[in-house]
Amino acid sequence: MNIVQIVDSKSKRRVGLAAGAQVVLLKKVATTLDLAKLALKEAKSLSAMASSLAGTATEDYAKALKEKRVLTPVDHPDPAHCIITGTGLTHLGSAAARDGMHKKLSGAKEELTDSLKMFKLGLEGGKPKSKGEAGVQPEWFYKGDGSWLVAPGQPLPLPSFALDGGEEPELAGLYLIDGKGRPVRLGFALGNEYSDHITERQNYLYLAHSKLRHSSIGPEMVTGKIPASVEGMSRIIRGGKVIWEKPFLTGEANMSHTIANLEYHHFKYDGFRRPGDLHIHYFGTATLSIADNVKTEDGDVFEITAPAFGAALRNPLKAMKPGHKPGSVKAL
Repeated sequence: MNIVQIVDSKSKRRVGLAAGAQVVLLKKVATTLDLAKLALKEAKSLSAMASSLAGTATEDYAKALKEKRVLTPVDHPDPAHCIITGTGLTHLGSAAARDGMHKKLSGAKEELTDSLKMFKLGLEGGKPKSKGEAGVQPEWFYKGDGSWLVAPGQPLPLPSFALDGGEEPELAGLYLIDGKGRPVRLGFALGNEYSDHITERQNYLYLAHSKLRHSSIGPEMVTGKIPASVEGMSRIIRGGKVIWEKPFLTGEANMSHTIANLEYHHFKYDGFRRPGDLHIHYFGTATLSIADNVKTEDGDVFEITAPAFGAALRNPLKAMKPGHKPGSVKAL
């Protein structure tokens, strides 16, 4: 089941089910968070709860997308209670990239970069053999709170100080912390974990800076399980023409970690199990346009698609003016 949030033709927030050309609107709930809380209260799965609330009212899906009335598939009314994070070096990549990586890993341990060491740790211990066993920790990073989340169709800001604005096509896990402090996965969505790769390449300790950027998910959230192997397409469109495109692989069959292991290492921290909080967690990628020496420009449109996830996630890149100047902090 694919769930979407929209602003309907009467300018009211609604949650609904993506059904071909239509969005079937749900009764009694206006948001995905409302739906999730009701499902928890009535001890039902999200899919069962949504099915029971499906009404006869519909919205034209393509029109809503065109008019930019489609929202992220989940959000929080208080953005400070939405935490956006991610894990990297989790994907095996293409066969060619994997072969090259293994050749590098066969060298002396002291010759490996920190990134290769982390990748190797994942290969060797990211998929625990026994249920309930913790695997090796992944790389982890923070991206911001809910105010850093951009809806489908809306621009991804390119800060004036940025050296790059590059796409990262990924799976994102969407979670609500229930009243007892337990993480509950609502579903999965396509995401663009947009980052500054040139800043990161200067020094790996700049990773934290490179990840402090807006990102986007959706338009649809898939409830329940997803395929072990997900194949999608990542594109950059400039002036109405595709200037770069490449398939990407994700899902556990293409990862060095299980999703459960990545979830464990995020939610093991007490501060990430605060009742009522929403978490959006990106699971990583192995496909980047910058690897093919593509330099993005103001106005470029990122497009990420995968069949199981319905409509494409599209976001234009928008260059921003400086919002803060050196020396502008004043003492009170």
